[in-house]
Amino acid sequence: MNEQRVSHRPGLRAWLGLLVILGPVLLVAMDGSVLFLAMPKVTEALSPTADQALWILDVYGFAVGALLISFGSIGDRYGRLKLLMIGAAAFGIGSAGASFAPGPELLIAFRALMGVAGATLLPSVLAVLSELFTDPHRRARAIGIFAATFAAGFALGPVVGGQLLSRFWWGSVFLVNLPVVVLFLVLAPVLLREVRAPRAGHVDAWSVLLSAVGLLLTVYAVKHAATEGLTATSAGAGIAGIVILGWFTRRQGRLRYPLIDFGLFRDRVFTIAIVTGLLPLMAWSAAAYLGGSYLQSVLGLPVLDAALLALPGAAVLTVTCLVTPALVGCIGKRAALLTCHFCVAVGLLLLVPTSVSGGIVWYIASTVVAGLGYGISFSVVADTAVAAVPTERAGSAAALAETSNEIGNALGIALLGSLAALLFRIQGPDIADTLSGTLQIPGLAPEVISDAKTAFVTGLHAAAVVAAILHGTLGFLTLRWMPKTSPVQPMTVRSPWRRTWTRRPECDDGDGFRHVLRRGGGRGTS
Repeated sequence: MNEQRVSHRPGLRAWLGLLVILGPVLLVAMDGSVLFLAMPKVTEALSPTADQALWILDVYGFAVGALLISFGSIGDRYGRLKLLMIGAAAFGIGSAGASFAPGPELLIAFRALMGVAGATLLPSVLAVLSELFTDPHRRARAIGIFAATFAAGFALGPVVGGQLLSRFWWGSVFLVNLPVVVLFLVLAPVLLREVRAPRAGHVDAWSVLLSAVGLLLTVYAVKHAATEGLTATSAGAGIAGIVILGWFTRRQGRLRYPLIDFGLFRDRVFTIAIVTGLLPLMAWSAAAYLGGSYLQSVLGLPVLDAALLALPGAAVLTVTCLVTPALVGCIGKRAALLTCHFCVAVGLLLLVPTSVSGGIVWYIASTVVAGLGYGISFSVVADTAVAAVPTERAGSAAALAETSNEIGNALGIALLGSLAALLFRIQGPDIADTLSGTLQIPGLAPEVISDAKTAFVTGLHAAAVVAAILHGTLGFLTLRWMPKTSPVQPMTVRSPWRRTWTRRPECDDGDGFRHVLRRGGGRGTS
């Protein structure tokens, strides 16, 4: 990149382009969590089974996570702006269909379409953003705004959903996406430029298919076994899913352009980083979903009150995302990751004192303390992963870090949500698959209602304890495996997703930072 390009000052068009980009980013982040408070209303309207309710919640995250890397490569080859436009249009269609879905099956299908569309949006946004802001200082500021928007959207999704549901029907949480999508489709061709990679790798269609099918079959088996018991169907799906995922793993080792470079996991620090991207999102999504149901279905709070109670945790998470780069500069990545796991574990354990009769204070304390850990993980995971691998493999490391976040979000509902559903099925009154479904049955005796609520709270506690134990274990491994001083000499300060800034003595941009764009499969400096 020449000097004239680096020193170019962005005008009004660039900042307007940033605002246009932030719309889809906010929607993709929010739609990963907007249903957490809305599920009691959805259950009341559509009467899904327990496993259908779980699919409604997490098929979106699985679609995003399974296709994120693939669509990054497709955008490199055919144009990222073009992919953004197609993805935004598909996201709008999926949102409109989900808003008016007459049954759980169609709602699941439209949520899957929204997830596929979301996977087209995220990999291309930062590449388009880099074309708007060629000056390193202003580009850093713009990317910081982007990162804060994504974190805020993810944290505020349940709050926005609660606000909408207090005034409108459940489909409004999807219908609200349409004005943003229409505005993007109108303004994006005017304000944004097309971006292509000069050398894009081949996208292996078989790898995309194997990863998606294997993951979905495995998760289906877990959910079906939790809600219906172990049957031939769930066992067969589980075995088939594991075999397909094994096939996928072996295939990656033979490809020149693998979808996932599993060789990176030989590095312990990289493995810690990827698992740290996975576990906090698992814990956060499960706790947000089960906590929202607890506030509404167990304590009987209106949806608006439940949404307001989620605000402190959302605020802490967002602020932590913004201050974490400075924190890492003071205490180092190792201490930051230890703080992350400790805060999440303690925050989850604060859910254990909740009961059928009360627990609002414990819920707020849990979201605030755990929010510190979630915010740290959002900010440092990808940078830790990238710093642990050779420079030529930085793109693959960054892509895996991003994918771990999306898969973790979905797995939280799939695994921890299934654990809660299993305990409800075992200990509950055996009238309906879910607590919301049970409470809708008229004429229930007070003791039956109490038993149902107690069974749900038991499932909430079990999910929280299991997630806390996993975080404690990962914290111990971080303490053992991660060196006190990073083996990589440069200190990197990073906002979430793909743009990083690396401090090196030989930098010459005037602020001591060399700006590095790491993408799936390659590396370019700007």
